[in-house]
Amino acid sequence: MSNYNVVVYKFKMGDVEDPDLYSAAPMLQWEKTEEGKWVMANAVPESVKWQRYPDPVNFGYEYSIRATFNKENYIFWKLKYE
Repeated sequence: MSNYNVVVYKFKMGDVEDPDLYSAAPMLQWEKTEEGKWVMANAVPESVKWQRYPDPVNFGYEYSIRATFNKENYIFWKLKYE
């Protein structure tokens, strides 16, 4: 059985003093959405992680939340949320 690692949410953060601190609010808001709740409940345990990348075009940061799904949950997520 294969697992699928996908980006389930992305957002941009301006150039702030502590971007990880400021990014907590959008991450928490997403986690409270229907999609966020579903991802947290159906992803492979301990697989939901966030990553930060520099955004040189906008002089800030881009954040992404990744999750790993089994085949059935990946297909469901792809059809319903992507």
